Amino acid sequence: MQLVCLDLEGVLIPEIWVEFAEVTGIDALKRTTRDEPNYDTLMQYRLDILREHKMGLPDIQKVIGTLSPLPGAKAFLDALRDRFQVIILSDTFYEFAKPLMDQLGRPTLFCHKLEADADGFLVNYHLRMPNQKQEAVRRFKEINFKVIAAGDSYNDTTMLGEAHAGILFRPPQNVIDEFPQFPVTREYDELMGEILAASERI
Repeated sequence: MQLVCLDLEGVLIPEIWVEFAEVTGIDALKRTTRDEPNYDTLMQYRLDILREHKMGLPDIQKVIGTLSPLPGAKAFLDALRDRFQVIILSDTFYEFAKPLMDQLGRPTLFCHKLEADADGFLVNYHLRMPNQKQEAVRRFKEINFKVIAAGDSYNDTTMLGEAHAGILFRPPQNVIDEFPQFPVTREYDELMGEILAASERI
């Protein structure tokens, strides 16, 4: 049995924090897991900036409501789900993802949760578990799945390394340079081709 695990932001949907930064003009929020390998450092940085600008969860959700999946993402995901079981492993939050997951046909998503106060200001975030992408792949392997994984950022590389086959999709050059062991794809047809080739190989 084979299973495909995909990252969400940058692979199927836009980077939510980047889109929010564009709308609000808060350029500091453009920093993502493409730039910062330590997720806790990144999230504490984001929460501090939101507090500084007095922006809360409703402000972010309003922007998310205007977003759509990346062009071609829905067709790619539909084609992939015709051939494989697919699970999205993301470091986003359920409070962010729902509108976009609805547009993608509600694939299975494992991610994290946010904590907001009564006024909607974000006060904390709660990881489902530390290093959840790699740990999920490890558990899938323990129940005899052959796992193919694809992602774009630093926080995907442990998942790609744990999988039987790992593929980068539209990664920044710094990730390509640091992880040359993973094939790089730029378009969905290329990604599908790498997944199918991996499926034959593993």
